[in-house]
Amino acid sequence: MLDAVGEAICSGRYEAGRRLTLEELQREHGVSRTVARDTMRVLETMSLVTSGRRVGIVVQDPSRWNVYDPQLVHWRLASDRRDEQYASLTELRIAVEPVAAGGAARRASGTQRLELVRLAAELQRLGQGGDLEAFLAADIAFHRLILRSSGNEMFAALDGMVSEVLTSRTRQGLMPFHPRDEALEAHHRVAQAIADGDAARAESAMREVLHEVRAALHLNA
Repeated sequence: MLDAVGEAICSGRYEAGRRLTLEELQREHGVSRTVARDTMRVLETMSLVTSGRRVGIVVQDPSRWNVYDPQLVHWRLASDRRDEQYASLTELRIAVEPVAAGGAARRASGTQRLELVRLAAELQRLGQGGDLEAFLAADIAFHRLILRSSGNEMFAALDGMVSEVLTSRTRQGLMPFHPRDEALEAHHRVAQAIADGDAARAESAMREVLHEVRAALHLNA
C-alpha cells in the first residue's frame, strides 16, 4: 500500500490538494484502518501528505516533499516523470560528487583509499564481463565510499539517494550491457587521484564520470 500510494502521489495521479480518507484507502487497497493510518504516517514523514482534525489527509505540493528521501526518489524514478527526476538528480550529483571526491583526496583514510582503488579495478573487470548486477553493487560501493570519506557529513547523508538512482538506472535498462571504456577509465582516475591525495585531479575526474552519465541519459539539452 505504501508503494502504491507513494507512486500515485509522485506520478501526479493523486494531485496536490487532493483529500484522502482512511475509509477510501481501506476500500481501495483492502487493508485495515490501522494499516491505512500507519501508511499515512509514513508518507507524512516524507511531507507527501499532511493531516489535521478539520482538513483530513491532504496531498502536499511537490515543493514541500522531502526530495532527498531514497524511497521518494525510488517512486519518482518509477513514475512517468522519471526523466525530470534523472535530470535533477544528475545535476545534484554534478554539484556534489566532484567536491566530495576532492574532500576524499584530502581526508580519506589509507584503508579507504586502497578500497577505492580496488573497487575501480573491480568495476573495470565486471564492466568488461557484462555482469550488470555485480557491477551495480561495486558502483554503489564506490560512490558511497567517496561520499562517506569526503569528511563532510552532509555529503555522506546523500549516499542512500545516490544508491537509489544507480539502482534505478540499471533496473530500468538504462545501463549498457558493457559500460563504456571511457566511463570505466574515469572511475579509475578518480580512485587513483584520491589515493594520491590530489584533490584537484579527483574533482576533475569525477566531473568526467558524471558528464558521461549526463550524456548517456541524454540530459545535455
